[in-house]
Amino acid sequence: MPELSRRRALTTAAALAAAATATGTAAAHSTHAAPSDSPNSPGSPGSFDEVYKGRRIQGRPAAGGGHHGGGHHGGGYAVFVDGVELHVMRNADGSWISVVSHYAPVPSPRAAARAAVDELQGARLLPFPTN
Repeated sequence: MPELSRRRALTTAAALAAAATATGTAAAHSTHAAPSDSPNSPGSPGSFDEVYKGRRIQGRPAAGGGHHGGGHHGGGYAVFVDGVELHVMRNADGSWISVVSHYAPVPSPRAAARAAVDELQGARLLPFPTN
């Protein structure tokens, strides 16, 4: 059996650290569900309507299952910032992303709306082109 070299030891340690980080991240994502966003069941976010940082954010289950109105990607959920639809999508792990904060998954549609307001920094949300 070959002797353990420094390179092999460092490679193994890095692989173990990466695996531990991935496991910890997955566990953290599974515990972030906000109870106020899930009145019916853990997988079904409820409606919300609030003012966040001076912007009106709203979310509700969308009627119909089409791509428009948050149907296809949003799992039947529609989110609005100042009356303009914020395109949201639910990931396989249950987290949510929006067209504004696509690379920062959050635990709920409400959190996606708040993250979009933060990212917009006062700018208007423009309608997302559907074609």
